[in-house]
Amino acid sequence: MQGSVKLRLLCGFFLLLPSITIMAASDLEREQRLEDEIVDAILDGDPLDLPRGDGGDFLGIYTETDADEPKGAVIILHGRGYHPDWAYTVQPLRVGLIDYGWNTLSIQLPVLKKEAKYFDYVRGAHMANFWLDDVGHENIDAYVGLGMGATDYQQPMVRDFPLDKLKIPVLDLYGEHDYPAVHRYAPLRKMMIEAGGNPKSSQQVLPEADHYFTYRGDELIEAVGNWLDTL
Repeated sequence: MQGSVKLRLLCGFFLLLPSITIMAASDLEREQRLEDEIVDAILDGDPLDLPRGDGGDFLGIYTETDADEPKGAVIILHGRGYHPDWAYTVQPLRVGLIDYGWNTLSIQLPVLKKEAKYFDYVRGAHMANFWLDDVGHENIDAYVGLGMGATDYQQPMVRDFPLDKLKIPVLDLYGEHDYPAVHRYAPLRKMMIEAGGNPKSSQQVLPEADHYFTYRGDELIEAVGNWLDTL
């Protein structure tokens, strides 16, 4: 990616970033198995080995737009238990957004043992919120959260949303049939986004969609792509 290309951070119920502390050690063997399973099946985009803080690598998938002048780059983060070419949500966005003029980078997040719960590592939108709360948003131009507020059954959120601290545009997008917690927190998220004061921020509900936007890839791409076009 050229240095002149602006960076957009797109996060769903989906993150690994080096500054985030994970409460249990990553299962590197399981992470490698996931990578081995998906790399040969990638039809659009190029797999990359990205450096991690411990000296190892993690998988990224970089997909370039055919636009003469790319609008920027979108980082796409998957949800707990999934991967950077996940058929629902991740793969549609990383491929579909190139038609809107964006380059995309989908990255592999830390993988723990199968029995790991929400408190062991907080995934996606939660981890992105942690990063934004700890590091700030100076290096990104916009934030998209998909299905924010979902946790394991009867487990409260570890931290409140930092959305009121964000001065950048924020899109809070969730499904009509999303998890109850996502809907329950929606008024709070909206209030916090409005407190951030950016007029381009928005909260939207995708009709007929569940938490994973199952079989709603086209509608998801359109909603995110159209919102990014307003920035």
